[in-house]
Amino acid sequence: MCASLLGAAGRLMAVLVLVSLAGCVDADKSARQKSEELDARKLAYRDEPYSVRLVDRTKFAKQLQPAEVPAPVHEPPGTIVIYTRDRLLYLIGENGRARRYGVAVGASGFAWSGQAVIGRKAKWPAWYPTDDMRSSSPYLPQRIEPGPHNPLGARALYLYKNGGDTLYRIHGTSEPWTIGTASSSGCIRMINEDVIDLFDRVTIGSKVVVR
Repeated sequence: MCASLLGAAGRLMAVLVLVSLAGCVDADKSARQKSEELDARKLAYRDEPYSVRLVDRTKFAKQLQPAEVPAPVHEPPGTIVIYTRDRLLYLIGENGRARRYGVAVGASGFAWSGQAVIGRKAKWPAWYPTDDMRSSSPYLPQRIEPGPHNPLGARALYLYKNGGDTLYRIHGTSEPWTIGTASSSGCIRMINEDVIDLFDRVTIGSKVVVR
């Protein structure tokens, strides 16, 4: 009887050891995969003049991560549609599909809605705070140079209406943790990786609808 129990205990211990080792192997494999994915993401931006901050996507809600989804509205391909309440931006594609991105939108008192077009595109733009911004925040300089700490991030799409600059932008950010919130001064913020992707998919004159 005792010998039988000891034998069973030994077999159980062996199984637990194997399970533990399998877990270690899986953990090592997962770590290697994450490292390889990170290396591939870094490689994609090797020609950028400034460092592109890479974020841990797992820290964001699934709906805020880029995805191909059914188009939420009927608009011509190439149209950008932004749902400020949902903190989501859609680039309308072909065949009833769209590419969805998570964004940050205007804080209370700064939100806006309407239609515009992309009047200008810029890579690593300088930022010129508006007079209103500088009045409320006197510490702001007249110009902030391009780079990782510039509030406009890696790319900016300048929104125009009736031929004039609305002063609203779709742009990257130096504060990726704000994605999914209402925290901007009215502009639409995106993770730098996402705004680079969007930038390459749209053209001057593309329609933008903000709801």
